Amino acid sequence: MRHQRRGRKLNRNASHRLALFRNLSRSLITHESIQTTMPKAKELRPFIEKLITLAKNAALALDEGTSVGKTRALHLRRQAMAKLGPTAGTGIWGKDGEQETDKQMDTVLKKLFNVIGPRFKTRPGGYTRVLKLHYRRLGDAGETAIIEFLKEGEIKVQKEGGPVAPAPAPVTA
Repeated sequence: MRHQRRGRKLNRNASHRLALFRNLSRSLITHESIQTTMPKAKELRPFIEKLITLAKNAALALDEGTSVGKTRALHLRRQAMAKLGPTAGTGIWGKDGEQETDKQMDTVLKKLFNVIGPRFKTRPGGYTRVLKLHYRRLGDAGETAIIEFLKEGEIKVQKEGGPVAPAPAPVTA
């Protein structure tokens, strides 16, 4: 029994699972929206949200303007680099196969800390959304989903509860 064991194994050992999440995270940071299976998307969400929180906290530390803030931002960047793995400096490639030349986001780590982190400075959490797709994957019929970042200033739509059911009438005998 797996009582209180968090997370899905996804039929992979620990190192393969970590490599999977690192690759999915890099793709999500690069393209800001990716299509994958529903279980992978649900497991990727906490992994990527922790990275975004590191980037957000670094942006807030840099806003202080002190040397302590700069040191803290550097520490947070190194933590994210450790979590993203040894190829955290991989370049950002466009859909046409050309490498991005924008100095602000020429690597995944730079895009995370210069673009995505400051975007969510005022947001307390919930940076991604998972949208379930209606069709299944060809081959194994796995449920597919899109995981994407929220846009700047966008709020998640909460389902509003319907009218509350009336209290049951007292039973008289």
